[in-house]
Amino acid sequence: MRSWQVFEASEVLREVEEANPQPVGSEVVVSVSHCGLCHSDLTLWKGIFDMGDKQVSIDSIGMKRPLTLGHEILGTVTAIGPDATDVKVGDIRLVYPWLGCGECETCRAGQENLCMQGRPLGMRRPGGFGSHVVVPHSRYLIDTGDLDPALAATYACSGLTAYSAIRKAMPVRPNEAIVVVGAGGLGLSGIVILKALGHENIVVVDVSEEKLKIATDAGAHKTVLSTGDDVTKRIVDAVGRPVRTIIDFVNNSQTAAFCFPALARGGRIIMVGMFGGQLTIPTMRMAQGGLSLIGSITGSLQELRDLVELAKSGKLDAIPYEAVPKSSINDAMNRLSKGAVKGRIVLEEEPA
Repeated sequence: MRSWQVFEASEVLREVEEANPQPVGSEVVVSVSHCGLCHSDLTLWKGIFDMGDKQVSIDSIGMKRPLTLGHEILGTVTAIGPDATDVKVGDIRLVYPWLGCGECETCRAGQENLCMQGRPLGMRRPGGFGSHVVVPHSRYLIDTGDLDPALAATYACSGLTAYSAIRKAMPVRPNEAIVVVGAGGLGLSGIVILKALGHENIVVVDVSEEKLKIATDAGAHKTVLSTGDDVTKRIVDAVGRPVRTIIDFVNNSQTAAFCFPALARGGRIIMVGMFGGQLTIPTMRMAQGGLSLIGSITGSLQELRDLVELAKSGKLDAIPYEAVPKSSINDAMNRLSKGAVKGRIVLEEEPA
């Protein structure tokens, strides 16, 4: 197999040749045909988490280079272990990457993405920047049927993350405004999922007029340009009143600062993005306003299954994406780092 690995922070990924993995027990080997590129890959490539009051290196939390990133994985089963069931060689499957220990109370409750000992693919296990991945059990494989494989790959993170955040925001009346902050891959996924669920009042906020145009094409009903000093007022004006539900797919110091004052009593912000920063919270207003700040990280295996079924129903529109050869990975990473991507980039495996 070959993979593109991170040896040094922010340096060019190096192509590495290794022997193909051999599955044991219940393991399944998937030959990766498509792997979406995510901002989380950029964060791990750079090696630093912005925690607001401090910078945390990936080394300090036990992540050691070289790393094979990539967690939006779709491909073909090429080998199965002797104990693997419900799968066969040749099956084309989407991979749920947010693997937990499988034994703790959180994992048993179906929330492996929240496991304290989690070992996700593309982070603590080799991921889709390689030509093959080892999946510990067939339950993490999802049949996507006739869906576009490049688009389906993005469901494993950007689609799932948006879907899980939206489920946390519900119930909301179809005509009540939901404010979506960010019109990148995550935000666009949020727009099309809200539309598919029948929502009729989506207000999108972004710093880029070009991305707001794309958001409108995707189904946003109103847009707000988040430059200048009066962003909170413009959001409230666009909604017509203080806001009850905001989903922040950027979630940095700037977006938190203009979202929090826009909340109505009983309002909530679903905080999703991992751009880093911090928010100083007036505790009295939290109590008096009955406000909620809700963190949301990826999503559960069942939520990914539900999202795929929504896509199979034909209700879920495609987000813009660009498929590029996996050998162009360094160029793709640089473009994403510069914000020069509309929607999503999907890496396609090339014939050996």
